Amino acid sequence: MSRSEIIKKLRKKNPELNTSELEIVVDTFSESIGDALRENKKVILKGFGTFFVKKLNERRSARNPKTGEIIYVPEKNRVRFKTSKKLKKFINE
Repeated sequence: MSRSEIIKKLRKKNPELNTSELEIVVDTFSESIGDALRENKKVILKGFGTFFVKKLNERRSARNPKTGEIIYVPEKNRVRFKTSKKLKKFINE
């Protein structure tokens, strides 16, 4: 589902809000999640799931598959998502 589809669904459920206000709501929501993850905080959406940052350790001996050259892979942060039991149950019905 794209950003515009989310805004259209919100518009149907909340006809008193105009599109620009709904865009601000969606943008603020996504920025808030991004800011919290940047600060290494968990984002818990009850009934939906949890977004969290996982640190991947550096690898000293990875290989470039094209050339076979040994390369250094630095430490990285990755965003992970764990679904709630309620969402898993809903999807698997």
